[in-house]
Amino acid sequence: MSYKEIYEQWCNDTYFDEDTRKELLALQGDEAEIEDRFYKNLEFGTGGLRGVIGAGTNRMNIYTVRQATQGLANYIVAQKGQDKGVAIAYDSRIMSPEFADEAALCLNANGIKTYRFETLRPTPELSFALRELGCIAGIVVTASHNPREYNGYKVYWEDGAQVTPPHDTNIMDEVAKVTSFDLVKTMDKADAVAAGLYHTIGEEIDDKYMAQLKKQSIHPEVIKEMAKDFTIVYTPLHGTGNIPVRRVLKELGFEKVYVVKEQELPDGNFPTVSYPNPESPKAFELALKLAKEVDADIVLATDPDADRLGVYCKDTATGEYVSFTGNMSGMLIAEYILREREATKTMPENPALIETIVTTDMAKEIAACYGVKLIEVLTGFKFIGEQIRLFEENNTYNYVFGLEESYGCLTGTYARDKDACVAVMMLCEVASWYKKQGKTLWDAMVDMYEKYGYYMEGQEPIELKGKDGAAKIQEMMSSARENLPEKIGEYKVLAVRDYKMDTRKDLATGEVTSTGLPQSNVMYYELEDNSWCCVRPSGTEPKIKFYFGVKGTSLADAETKLEGLKNAMLEYYAQD
Repeated sequence: MSYKEIYEQWCNDTYFDEDTRKELLALQGDEAEIEDRFYKNLEFGTGGLRGVIGAGTNRMNIYTVRQATQGLANYIVAQKGQDKGVAIAYDSRIMSPEFADEAALCLNANGIKTYRFETLRPTPELSFALRELGCIAGIVVTASHNPREYNGYKVYWEDGAQVTPPHDTNIMDEVAKVTSFDLVKTMDKADAVAAGLYHTIGEEIDDKYMAQLKKQSIHPEVIKEMAKDFTIVYTPLHGTGNIPVRRVLKELGFEKVYVVKEQELPDGNFPTVSYPNPESPKAFELALKLAKEVDADIVLATDPDADRLGVYCKDTATGEYVSFTGNMSGMLIAEYILREREATKTMPENPALIETIVTTDMAKEIAACYGVKLIEVLTGFKFIGEQIRLFEENNTYNYVFGLEESYGCLTGTYARDKDACVAVMMLCEVASWYKKQGKTLWDAMVDMYEKYGYYMEGQEPIELKGKDGAAKIQEMMSSARENLPEKIGEYKVLAVRDYKMDTRKDLATGEVTSTGLPQSNVMYYELEDNSWCCVRPSGTEPKIKFYFGVKGTSLADAETKLEGLKNAMLEYYAQD
């Protein structure tokens, strides 16, 4: 069927509710919008669904959520996992509670038990809950840090991580088989409860999750000592972090915690910030205003589902607040854990630190300094979670820390996804420890640059929306594979990794070897002078993302090098 025929079907078929049909009828005459909503089905990728909320096959709505859930249900039944059940959490976004219920009732109609949180919860708590409950899978309804018009749906497997091979592609195959809404099951909520299929969870999981967070603290005595002298400003950005973050900080003993009142309560419209992303400086405007009023030591923001953490800290030399990238805050936590575990003789045998391929190379230096195994994985925290499972299954390494450049990290193995709640408490502990030494976090970061090298990284996304944008992104990636550069700007290309083809080509010798990692649509360029760059399509947004990394002799030198490499990379791809 053509997109126009599918549109007409949605407008007229009484399977779709009246509000949906009204929304679509109002689009008559807007061919571009109709085509965008119906030219394809909203793609169920390796992590699940993500898209703009609205009526249509290429939108997030109760029908596309049910359709995806039916495919997941079919896979769970094939795996004989009905009785293990599925844990379900959701964030503060528009339609999140409704989508969570639709997913639960579809699963229930297929004979699968569900455990749905009573109210909104952070994504990492879902990862913890499904393992705690012994579930076969988990669902989080969230669009993470995307703009307000988005929502999404992430799928987890029984190890607590987002689905990885072979489950991800197997679930995708099952979802693809659900070609008609006639194949989708659902049931009445009261009937599901009466049948013992629909369960509500809450406080009992919260308490256990909180206990696991507090176990990650290395020096609780330092927190208590500095509690009255250390000032924290925090904003949950209208998301799920407010209650758990404040609770863990209070229970650890921090006394001076100020929350941005305008952004404290959950609100899917995000009235104070159009882009609720802690990577964005605009997200910190209100928090920084409050920080100056209370003379805060540290300023923190979590994204709507509380798996990413953004950070500012005062530079005492200038009196200004300095932003920290995810690489910077991650390295501060990593070194603190490794140094203090070694000092307190609590480092496990065969310790390992895990990072993604686009995360800072400083991690390699820190791991080498402390004799810790450094393992690189593809972009996406699910691959870090997968490594934790493999460590346990194969009795190889013991996980001590994992991070990705996009403001996500995890201390401990209680969850298998990045956790901003634990990142907040650990970074506050780190900052308290340094304040006791008479230093700020910025002082500590400069010390690390001096010790390990002035590593600096950046990312530049290019948004290409719609059908034409998706085609352009694929064209750019194809052209990059066909035309390997000898130089990018002033940098000689030493080797090119093509993760889709599983090849690493040494440009000097021509030797081709395996990347050693799963297949992924990513191109990575190893450059001279300890530099690198990487390009990949976003898995959650209509964007192509460019990553860059350099090593300088000073902050100024690193900044100059990074800007030059960024411009050269963007120019090279623009020519393609």
